[in-house]
Amino acid sequence: MAHIIKQEKYDAPPVVSTAPSSSRMNRINYRQLQNTLSLIPAATSSDALKFNALKSRKKHLRFQRSPIHSWGLFAMEDIDQGEMVIEYVGEMVRQKVADHREKRYEAQGMGASYMFRLDNDTVIDATQKGGLARFMNHACDPTCTAKVITLDGEKKIVIYSAKDIKVGDEITYDYKFPIEEDKIPCLCGGPSCKGTLN
Repeated sequence: MAHIIKQEKYDAPPVVSTAPSSSRMNRINYRQLQNTLSLIPAATSSDALKFNALKSRKKHLRFQRSPIHSWGLFAMEDIDQGEMVIEYVGEMVRQKVADHREKRYEAQGMGASYMFRLDNDTVIDATQKGGLARFMNHACDPTCTAKVITLDGEKKIVIYSAKDIKVGDEITYDYKFPIEEDKIPCLCGGPSCKGTLN
């Protein structure tokens, strides 16, 4: 089943290489980066800088058995509110391909598929080629939120902390499934639990 999120689109600046080729090139690259950042809204430059920081030093996370459901993703370091936690990665496929794969996964007896909607016609399928972010469980009062950002013309799904997260806390987010007649029970067990995912 595809995870549905609210999309927040930003046009981020091009990422400028800061590889130390020469001090002159470093100064040129720095000036270009500063000029680019001055032309865009603060939230966009912040997203680009946070994403670059996330790529250079990944958060310490671990997947393990979860009290919510099966496997979950847990913080192995304190994470402040508003920080990028992890990128949701996998194969980018069209919606028709995602629908076909979901049926195939069910026919093969796979208990779950890990698909996250990127936009109206693109889904990230992390079922067979994904990262740790696929192990995040749903919670009605989640520790994180998902956001679509655009960097260098490429859309990415990144997970931000919605509150301060302590070592050992489970990394969760609201799947935001559409309301349907056939209800999927929610297992988060939180005080504000809605009872269903949809």
